[in-house]
Amino acid sequence: MNRVVRRYRALPLRSRLALLVTVAVGFAVAASAVACWFVVRNVLISSLDDALSEAKVSPAKVSAFIEPDGQCAQTIIRGGADNPDIFKSTVQVVDASGGHCVIVGKQSLEVVSADTDVARGNATHAFHNATASNGDKYRVLTYPLDGRPGLAISLARPLNEVDDTLNNLAIVLSVVAGIGVLGAGAAGLWVARTGLRPVDQLTEAVEHVARTEDLNLRIPVDGDDEIARLSESFNSMTASLASSRDLQQQLIADAGHELRTPLTSLRTNIELLARSEDTGRAIPPDDRRALLASVKAQMTELAALIGDLQELSRPDAGQGSGKVQVIALHDVVDTALERARLRGPELTFTADLSPWYVRAEPAALERAVVNILDNAVKFGPSGSAIEVALKDGELTVRDHGPGIPAEDLPHVFDRFWRSPSARSLPGSGLGLSIVARTVRQSGGEVALGAADGGGTVATVRLPGAATPPPETPLS
Repeated sequence: MNRVVRRYRALPLRSRLALLVTVAVGFAVAASAVACWFVVRNVLISSLDDALSEAKVSPAKVSAFIEPDGQCAQTIIRGGADNPDIFKSTVQVVDASGGHCVIVGKQSLEVVSADTDVARGNATHAFHNATASNGDKYRVLTYPLDGRPGLAISLARPLNEVDDTLNNLAIVLSVVAGIGVLGAGAAGLWVARTGLRPVDQLTEAVEHVARTEDLNLRIPVDGDDEIARLSESFNSMTASLASSRDLQQQLIADAGHELRTPLTSLRTNIELLARSEDTGRAIPPDDRRALLASVKAQMTELAALIGDLQELSRPDAGQGSGKVQVIALHDVVDTALERARLRGPELTFTADLSPWYVRAEPAALERAVVNILDNAVKFGPSGSAIEVALKDGELTVRDHGPGIPAEDLPHVFDRFWRSPSARSLPGSGLGLSIVARTVRQSGGEVALGAADGGGTVATVRLPGAATPPPETPLS
């Protein structure tokens, strides 16, 4: 049995489906044929019983051949000229003790208990099958012999009248069933090929993608069944993979472009310093200090850019290596403000912070808030104010800088995007991208827009509560 199961599982899906259809249809055809055979058999037997009932021999005709002691006076051989009604069936007289004699026919019939019950008067009649002395099968009707108590008449006809018809029917049904099974096999194979054609297309598409890495391939979707849903899922998957690959390639290209400028400047400055050492021609002290300051600035910019790239390389599905916990957002903003004041000593910071507790990764959320404040510091004019407010989970940071043109607002959270006015300012163009991703991971949303009276306002909304959950350790 296990070997059969293993061989079945080793078959291709198309062959298994065709085999299952064939077996199912074959079983249904066989069951129908068997049921048909039994129904016809019962009908024929019933017809034969009706014929026996209509051919009952009158007691007067039978009594002429019976001695007073119940023995047969003579046996009438089938085919005689007298009493033609009697000659249509085999007729046998049965007594209460099981004795019998044939008065019409050549073969005697076996006597069963049903016959003796009729002879004794325990039954009005009995239908049964019996075997003749020559081995032939007969259908027998036994009924009392009126006027002669203790005797009964068994009227019999050969069952070959029924058996021949049943045998012919069995042959016909076998042929029809065989043709039906073959047709079911062919239909099952056709259904399997037709039904699995989308699966074949999907398989070919997957193999093509694996072989060529062509993620632009799409499978035509027809209908809304399971195969169509599978095709749609495959198309969505390849589209997502293609988009991810394009973003990765774009990130690499943008990172290379952003790295090229500081590296070029750094190399130029180092070459000037090295040439001064090699040639012995001293660089004026002021120029040397300027070169070293430039080298330091470029190194700082490179370090910031590499840190931002590492941050963006973390998977979007998780929160990085940090642990998500309940933290006080107002404390995070207050800490970020201390760092921002050091970076913008010429600016005035105002803060109105209400308690708000959120679930997030502390380090990532603090960096996001710092990036928003750094953006405000970068564009805030000297002596201006940066206004920070936190109320009901909404953090706003407003500067009084030049603002962001309306046509640039849709791009502010794109990687490496910087407005034309910010190209000359330090930065990698990744800060707001990190902000957007961190806020999304924390279940919130972020937006930048024009502030009333000029400048830019950044708005961050994070789900949370004004009070911490009970027995929750705070970061």
